[in-house]
Amino acid sequence: MTSRLPRVSTFALLTLPLLSVSAVAQLAVVANDNKAALVDGVTTVVQNPPPDSVTIIDLKSSPPKIVGSVNAPASVVGPPSSVAVAHDESIALVSAATKIDPSDPKKVVPDNKLSLIDLKASPPAVVATVEAGAGAAGVAINRAGNLALVANRNEGTVSVFTVAGKTLTPAGKIELGDAKSGPSAVAFSPDGKTALVTRDGDNKISVLSVDGNKVEYTKRDIHAGLRPYPLDITAKGDLAVISNIGIGGGDADTVSLIDLAAKPPRVVETVTVGQTPEGLKIAPDGRHVAVTVMNGSNKPKNSPFFNDNGLVVVLAIDGRKLTKVGEGKVGHWCQGAAWSHDSKTLLVECMVEKEILVFGFDGKAVTPTGTLKIDGSPAAIGTASP
Repeated sequence: MTSRLPRVSTFALLTLPLLSVSAVAQLAVVANDNKAALVDGVTTVVQNPPPDSVTIIDLKSSPPKIVGSVNAPASVVGPPSSVAVAHDESIALVSAATKIDPSDPKKVVPDNKLSLIDLKASPPAVVATVEAGAGAAGVAINRAGNLALVANRNEGTVSVFTVAGKTLTPAGKIELGDAKSGPSAVAFSPDGKTALVTRDGDNKISVLSVDGNKVEYTKRDIHAGLRPYPLDITAKGDLAVISNIGIGGGDADTVSLIDLAAKPPRVVETVTVGQTPEGLKIAPDGRHVAVTVMNGSNKPKNSPFFNDNGLVVVLAIDGRKLTKVGEGKVGHWCQGAAWSHDSKTLLVECMVEKEILVFGFDGKAVTPTGTLKIDGSPAAIGTASP
């Protein structure tokens, strides 16, 4: 575990009007799953939990600060990419893969909710809620801001929505051919003509073609590693990075680099990063990628694979190679990561501690600089594309 750094008062920061910083802010949007807790390595349903919530952080501020919050369904199930922020930071989309079983409050069942949050409102507000598919997980908005995709883990589909201002309209579903394929994360290429979907159920990354509102499965699949889960694409659109989370058996797992400029796209590099690389985010400069590694921190304490901290690992992207350049200790069951636009500040969210760790990065070292205490359990995080 990292040593505890000074915490920022959520209450005090929420008294600041969001509009006072919206013109200059760079926002990170955090989805909090308040119905899930980790009890000695076992995911447990919290009894009578507070509502799930979304926290908005100003990343451009130094240090980063919380500037708003709103209640909305969320889930720790699936990769920590169940938040998408529009390029102009006007809206965010938050999906929910699970909800408490109405017939048994000790269990969760698949959910399908997708919430649209108005980030320009003060305070921010949920202005639309629609249905995606069962187990709605990873979500993405194209750079033009007029199309969104949601990966539905429990039915083997990807939902398509058109976006017009603050209106979401269903525009169909893409069948990936197997209800157990486990679509997990989805990302658009910068030109909006291609999207990638990870499938942790059958170890594939599917390539989708996009033509206006028409999205199709090309039947081209890429094979990177065991259970590909989170992914991201560089701002140039030439490369994608995928984490392969494995089966949680204590083995070191991997991260793969995909050459999207190749015809057809293909894996060109795979490196080892440690146990269960749950979250992943490419820096806006395209030269580095942050990977949140469970490192056994989510295991029972008597497990031979338990470690009393997770890790954030930073890899350099050098041509078609990945090289480890830095590492920092984080807490337990830590999920997603987000970069500031200048690629010098890194956020890592930790479920157990209910906090966001703030790191500085100078191209070589990952240095802890602060902590933001969250009124919830941060399960996913998103920022606008650079």
